[in-house]
Amino acid sequence: MSNTKKIALMSTLVLLLAVTAIFNFVLAGTRTATADVGSIDVNYFTTFRANRTATRNEEFVQLDSIIAAYATDSAEYREAVEEKQKMVSVMEDELVMESIIRTLGFSDVAVSIGNDSNNINVFVNTNELTQENIEKIFYAFEIEQNVREGNIIIMPVYAES
Repeated sequence: MSNTKKIALMSTLVLLLAVTAIFNFVLAGTRTATADVGSIDVNYFTTFRANRTATRNEEFVQLDSIIAAYATDSAEYREAVEEKQKMVSVMEDELVMESIIRTLGFSDVAVSIGNDSNNINVFVNTNELTQENIEKIFYAFEIEQNVREGNIIIMPVYAES
C-alpha cells in the first residue's frame, strides 16, 4: 500500500472518529436533558454501561476498518483481529461477573476489566460494603476468573434503582 493511500486511510479514520465523538456528545447531551425533565430514571450504572458500550463500539469500528484495509496475511490485520477477539472476551467476562455478583444480593453492579492490564474495577449498588460481601466478591473472581485480590478494586456506589 502506498504512502498516499495510507495517509488517506488514516485521515479518513481520524475524521470518522471525530464525527463519532461529536454525535456521541450531542446525543449524550440530549439524553441527559430528557432524563432531567422526563420520567426516565438514569442512574450511575445505566450511564456507565452506555458509555462503556459507546466507547467499545468506536473501538470496534476502528478495528473493523483496519481489518478491511489490510490483507489477511499482514501483521496489522492479525493484530486488529487479536485485539477484537480480546475485547469480545473481556466483554463476556464482565457480563458473567456482573451476573454472578448480582446473585450475591446486589441490586446492580458494573464490572470493568482492563484490556491491557489485570486490573478489575467493581462498582456495586450499596450504601456500604461489609467484609463478608467483599470476601464473596473476591472469591467469585478467584474462582471464575483466576484473579487474586490485589488486582480487584471494589467501590460502593449508591444509586436508587
